[in-house]
Formats: sequence, C-alpha cells, structure tokens
Amino acid sequence: MKQRITLAATVAAALALPAAAHAHVTLQPNQAAAGAYVVESVRVPNETTDATTTKVEVQFPAGFAQVSYEPVAGWSARVAKEKLATPVKTDDGEVTEGVRTITWTAGAKADGIAPGQFRDFPLSVQIPGMAGDTLTFKALQTYNDGKVVRWIGAPTAAEPAPQVTVTAAAGDHGAPASGGTATTADASAAAPTVPAAATPSDGGDANTLSVIALIVGGLGLLAGGGALVASRRRPA
Repeated sequence: MKQRITLAATVAAALALPAAAHAHVTLQPNQAAAGAYVVESVRVPNETTDATTTKVEVQFPAGFAQVSYEPVAGWSARVAKEKLATPVKTDDGEVTEGVRTITWTAGAKADGIAPGQFRDFPLSVQIPGMAGDTLTFKALQTYNDGKVVRWIGAPTAAEPAPQVTVTAAAGDHGAPASGGTATTADASAAAPTVPAAATPSDGGDANTLSVIALIVGGLGLLAGGGALVASRRRPA
C-alpha cells in the first residue's frame, strides 16, 4: 500500500513539472539572431497564492551596450550601467559603458502582479555574440510580503535563470532569401510554354477555307448527279 502511495505521489509530481516550468520568469522569444535588433519581453508570472509581485530586477550578460524599455503602466524602470573592460566601437562612436541591470518597480500594490497573473516588460536590444551562444539573464522577483525569488540557477534548477539562444544572422549560410528576385535564366527555365492565342485574322482565314470547301463539295455533287442522269438516257 505504501509503495502505491509513493508511486502515485511521484506520478503527480512529474505531471506537475510542465505547469511549474511555464511559471518561471523567462525572456520571450528565447531565440534571436546574432546582431539583430529585436524586442525581448521579460515575462514575469506570479507563482504565489497570497502575495503580489512589486519589483523585478534583471541582470544583463556582457555585450549589451544599449537598451530601450517600453513604459508599463503603474511601473517605473531604472537602467544601471557599468564601465566596459574593453570599449566597443560602433558606427556612432566608441561605447565605454554597458547595461548591467534594469529594475522595474510597481508604484503601488494595486499596480503589481497579483496571484494568477503575469506581466510582460518589453525591451528593445541588439543581440550580441555569435550563433550557438547562450545569453543568461539572472532575475530577482520581489513580492510585497518581502519574499525574493532568485531566478539565477541552471536550466535544470528549480529556479532557472532566463536564457536566450543566439542563432545565425540572416544570410550567414549563403542561401537566397525567401522571396528573392530570380535571374533571367531561372525565370526562363521555370516559365511554362504557353501556346499563342488565335488572332481575329486566323479566325477569318479559317472561315474562308470552310466556305470554299463547301462550294467545292457542292460542285462535286452536281457533277456526279449530271453524270448519273446522262448514263440513264443512253440507249441500251
């Protein structure tokens, strides 16, 4: 009996894992192309039943020189930067600072994330690194009762840090872009041969030939009839 209860508890825990995984703090989408300018949303669910999330802090990995955030009603945002060990050269000049953290704070408990709710905090960023890299964003989620959940663990941990996988930049593989312009040779090879439509003059010639054929046929019938009459008049 005890073994059955233990087995049932294990199965129930396994079934509960997917639901719990969806409740983690994440970045959406979790994949982005290297060098691309994208909107990444920090998605923060409330995992409690009796407290409200009133503060969210996200720590950026190295390589983010700039970040823009979308205003969220009832929340203030503060971006903190730090000096880069190695300045980064851009089209706009040399960048000596990088984004370290961004912190969102609710103006009041009523503006926070209540139990059963989630909230997205959109960011506009340029994805650093190269294809195959994994960008890890550690996050701290604070509730109004003082509890702090530290989303800083490995992907298999109970409280994993949000991650974004860097994919290949557009055109890296040399494949033609979707919807690209075909060459003249390609277009000629692909285009089916369509027979030319008949013109009005073609139709007139065909009608004339039909009339002539009818006249010739009629003359042939008359000639055959005359020969038949002549043969009957001849004496035996």
